Amino acid sequence: YFLNPLVSVILGVTVLGERLRRGQWAAIVIAAAGVAWLSVDLGALPWISLFLAVTFALYGLIRKTAPVESLDGLSIEVAVMVPIGIVAMIVLTAGGGGVHAVDGVPGWIWVAGAGLMTSTPLLLFAFAARQIPLWTVGVLQYITPTLQFLLGVLAYDEDWSGGQVAGYSIIWFGLIVFAAEGVARARRVRGSEATEPAI
Repeated sequence: YFLNPLVSVILGVTVLGERLRRGQWAAIVIAAAGVAWLSVDLGALPWISLFLAVTFALYGLIRKTAPVESLDGLSIEVAVMVPIGIVAMIVLTAGGGGVHAVDGVPGWIWVAGAGLMTSTPLLLFAFAARQIPLWTVGVLQYITPTLQFLLGVLAYDEDWSGGQVAGYSIIWFGLIVFAAEGVARARRVRGSEATEPAI
């Protein structure tokens, strides 16, 4: 999940021609160094993470450039995926797997609830991707893995290494640089607007 934002930023700059200011580039390079640190700490190239990052960043690019509104686009996606999902559920259930009752609640209720819980963030993502630059979408996507890390460590008492702490700290420093650059720029813009004479 830490690779995905970097791929989104790269696509925004290379495919859509979005421009980054010097401070934003510095923040991205720092965050990329943190991701590289985590990959080295892992001891292997994270193929699954790379695949997920590239495919979801491409999804974000498609959602940004698609000539359909957010809800219409999500409806098309669901219409394509529902038949595939139904066939998969039938095959899995026939083979002894699939959806089962959990704590007395029928499995289909869990599936329906999961669909709602999944479609809501996808709809919000599709809406946001059309409103803001793709590189901004990418940077904001660091929130999810950071919260997952904190949830794992604080709520589930998962083990974590010094290498992970170092990698995450580098990424978070990059995000702080990004936020500070944005705040400083907003103040400069407001200051220049305040000093311009009214006509």
